[in-house]
Amino acid sequence: MIEKRQFYINGQWVDPAAPSDFEVIDPSTEEACAVISLGGAEDVDKAVAAAKAALPAWMAMPAEERISLVEKLAEVYKTRGEDLAQAMSAEMGAPIDMARSQQVGAGVWHLKNFIQAAKEFQFDKPLGDHAPNDRIIYEAVGVAALITPWNWPMNQITLKVGAAAVAGCTMVLKPSEQSPLNAMIFAEMMDEAGFPAGVFNLVNGDGAGVGTALSGHADVDMVSFTGSTRAGTAISKNAADTLKKVHLELGGKGANLVFADADDKAVKRGVLHMMNNTGQSCNAPSRMLVQEEIYDQAVETATEVANIVSVGNAHEEGRHIGPVVNETQFNKIQGLIQTGIDEGARLVAGGTGRPDGMNRGYYVKPTVFADVTPDMTIAKEEIFGPVLSIMKFGSEAEAVEIANDTPYGLTNYVQTQDSDRANRMARLLRSGMVEMNGQSRAAGSPFGGMKQSGNGREGGVYGIEDFLEIKAVSGWTPA
Repeated sequence: MIEKRQFYINGQWVDPAAPSDFEVIDPSTEEACAVISLGGAEDVDKAVAAAKAALPAWMAMPAEERISLVEKLAEVYKTRGEDLAQAMSAEMGAPIDMARSQQVGAGVWHLKNFIQAAKEFQFDKPLGDHAPNDRIIYEAVGVAALITPWNWPMNQITLKVGAAAVAGCTMVLKPSEQSPLNAMIFAEMMDEAGFPAGVFNLVNGDGAGVGTALSGHADVDMVSFTGSTRAGTAISKNAADTLKKVHLELGGKGANLVFADADDKAVKRGVLHMMNNTGQSCNAPSRMLVQEEIYDQAVETATEVANIVSVGNAHEEGRHIGPVVNETQFNKIQGLIQTGIDEGARLVAGGTGRPDGMNRGYYVKPTVFADVTPDMTIAKEEIFGPVLSIMKFGSEAEAVEIANDTPYGLTNYVQTQDSDRANRMARLLRSGMVEMNGQSRAAGSPFGGMKQSGNGREGGVYGIEDFLEIKAVSGWTPA
């Protein structure tokens, strides 16, 4: 078994202030794959102090030099891809091929995009031609607490660390205790890349311990959190006393609007997108809204596609989905599937229990419900598993009404060959992102939501801006 009890603080691997062993469970086997230590307030104090001490020199370093270190990090990252993939496969259940391509690939993608955005970013610029003696200076927020989730570990770590680093912030990272091993490999990469001591620090722990200590710490200037809406609310309240900046990337209940003129692969694409990462994505298209003219055919297609999605051990190669992350999530998902049945939704694929032949591991059947109505629990709550709800609509107005009838507002999807309709939908849907006809957002496109899906944006220049303060200066003497 892997034993990784130390934290990375001030450029060194150090023992926790007090031992507190925590077993990391492999969801494919339900057996422990590693032991880490959960930190506490004293460990957080040490890490924050190191970040605070390193801040003046790191902020003063020319942006070009900070960018150069991120470039070095991206090179080191490429050499550790297999280590990262194996870690994520074991600790959170990403199938190894998917871990190698999507989970690992997301990290180097974001670092590359931050490097490009940072090279073009003006950290110091004139206000405008009308005011030659006024200057706008973009300055690092300060010490940033980065709290990341288990479902897309490297995606979220690089989105936060890459932006904070080029912006000039120093950091304390608290990864999810469910998936800490990849983060510890990342800390090794930061060290190998040559970041100055104290710029990046890592303390493992849970939300109630390390998370609370970080979000309420007087010397932390910003919290960037990705996770549940419930936890985001608690962090906001805890951070309020110190009036620190809080960036939240929270849950979602994405609507996928499939109009009668959608392309032939729209429904299949929507089902496969929902099942990717075993449904454990905040931007998953979990509500498929289908226009009544093609509703019956869409349900039939969705059923067929879900029934051919295979489920398997995360350590085995192949194009299958893996287990959900832990027993708590497994039980929650099973309960919501049963609730869908009890409330009258029509189960057309999957259902409760493990897939046939599986009696161990947190495996969930790829599940599809039809005839779901907006008042049903499965239409309202984020399930965070491979469960799709199909709903019927008639007009554009009804589709928009159903789609927006949610406290969340992260990503919505539109499938139509009518470009005017697509553009109308993009403006009417209340979400931070809208993706149309299976076209992914481009490099540097901002990721983030509105309403109870959070605030702030990650990725590209927008992600960098979130880690910066704007300083307005008058009486500047132009060089």
